Amino acid sequence: MSGTEQATGRDANGGARRVIDTSVAHSARVHDYWLGGKDNFAADRAAGDAVFRAYPGIVASVRANRAFLARVVRFLAAEAGIRQFLDIGTGIPAANNTHEVAQSVAPGCRVVYVDYDPVVLLHAQALLNSSAQGALDYIDADLRDPQKILAQAAQTLDFSRPVAVMLIAIMHLIGDQDDPGGIIRQLMAAVPAGSYLALSQVASDIEAEQMAEAAKRYNRLARETQSHRTHAEVMRFFDGLELLEPGLVPVQRWRPASEVEAQAHSAMWGGVGRKPPG
Repeated sequence: MSGTEQATGRDANGGARRVIDTSVAHSARVHDYWLGGKDNFAADRAAGDAVFRAYPGIVASVRANRAFLARVVRFLAAEAGIRQFLDIGTGIPAANNTHEVAQSVAPGCRVVYVDYDPVVLLHAQALLNSSAQGALDYIDADLRDPQKILAQAAQTLDFSRPVAVMLIAIMHLIGDQDDPGGIIRQLMAAVPAGSYLALSQVASDIEAEQMAEAAKRYNRLARETQSHRTHAEVMRFFDGLELLEPGLVPVQRWRPASEVEAQAHSAMWGGVGRKPPG
């Protein structure tokens, strides 16, 4: 998409949804721009360029985070035996979507995507292409309403069996006033022992000055306000979970598949935690 005209999304039954405001940047579309996609508007590109000028490493960081997502999903499906994924804040489809990676390992995997951007809704059909053995669903919901997400996800996922809760590059859009830790506790309380939390978060203590300026510019141009966090603040999201090796690290250092991945650059913390028994 391009230009500045408004577009209207459709719900699962073809009914009209809220109008897409193309005059204000939105996170999913800005990320699409950074990843080289075409599903963005002039306002998104302006915000993306403003952040790039403050932090030229943003494109490498976004790509390193995308590679982190793929490695995490592959680990969870291939080594941890997870067959259910709840991917919240999925964004516009790109390479190596969660269901593609998971079902390439185990075709029976069940995946539920969650997002609230109307442009993402317009692309839901691109996501809804599961393997014959597996299942795929899409929920129009905000992370700030975890109970709605859990209730609707239960139509596809079996919450009596382990689930991987994926919060990849979404928590920086949840300010402290919305109790991000409480949201995560609600999500993890709903899944049984042996479930996992996979999370990445934009850092405030990696290249701090550049990232602070990048956030300032983004917040001036975009719909959402970003809240970057320190390593210690992100660690608290894993309270009560068993943090897997190598711990909470820059995303490119979480079990890189190659030296090229390990040497990538990012300003994001990433980690995976397991819910213990009891």
